Amino acid sequence: MTDAEDPTTPARSSARSEPTVHQLRLLLVIAEELHFGRAAARLFMSQPALSRQLRALEQRLGFELFERTSRTVDITEGGLALLPEARAVVRAMDGLRQAADEQARGPSGRLVVGAIAAEASMPHARAVLDELGRRHPQITVEFRNLNFVDHMTRLINGEVDVVFLRPPVPPGIQALHLASEARVVCLPATDPLASRTSVALADLADRPVVDVPPEVPRMWWDFWVTDPRPDGSPVTYGPVATGLESLLHIVAAGAAVAFLPAAARAFFPRPGVAYVDVHDAAPCTSALAWSAATRTRPAIAAIRQAATASLTAPTRRG
Repeated sequence: MTDAEDPTTPARSSARSEPTVHQLRLLLVIAEELHFGRAAARLFMSQPALSRQLRALEQRLGFELFERTSRTVDITEGGLALLPEARAVVRAMDGLRQAADEQARGPSGRLVVGAIAAEASMPHARAVLDELGRRHPQITVEFRNLNFVDHMTRLINGEVDVVFLRPPVPPGIQALHLASEARVVCLPATDPLASRTSVALADLADRPVVDVPPEVPRMWWDFWVTDPRPDGSPVTYGPVATGLESLLHIVAAGAAVAFLPAAARAFFPRPGVAYVDVHDAAPCTSALAWSAATRTRPAIAAIRQAATASLTAPTRRG
């Protein structure tokens, strides 16, 4: 049995040690300059040290990378063939270092936060933003006020990163529910039902309801007006509103009624508008929403995590 066949004989390996990323960086600079003096100056190292590193790299690779004379430096065919791969390795390492640095620092940059009506002023929304500020003070938050028409389309097309809104949401948007509350009907102050403390949906059957433009997801508005009603009857619609102020103006003028969260009593008192509880309307929720396509972007992931944390965090006293 020969040594090669003897399993107890240590294996002889011809594998060479791999070049370091630093050596590949030197290779690329020398290839660009084709002059050791200029390359050494650019790399902030001495020319002899650069020559030693190049010789070490050539020994690891097993062939010469440059042909050197007293006057010229030319790259060999082997060195030329190696350049694309060397560039790819260096770029990959630069990307790895950048990603590692970002992870170490945490997310930064600008986060564009949209809100419909007063949603960004709600206590649960403030809790989310406070938690985000505590966790990631390096993130700059920019606010955008949105209306019925654009609060979901701007999220989907990327004009805003997240939105404080009221579900339901259409496909393509994901949401984390933050709080729930009852709904109220907004009535003209002159309506006979305005003096009541509570009404049923059946009491409102003959009242037209404010509508929204066709760009608004219909499933969203159908929920808010409860269309169809529990008995299966369809809702009769009145004038169209693009936002909350126009909705309240329509109601105050006596042209239609509308449905809003109970918080509207405190946030949107208006002359000529009465808010009455609707005891058989399903409650509504507040949520933080984001596009499914951008959910993993660092700043968006950061506010999502802050929102989740705010739901379980004890009440902080300022």
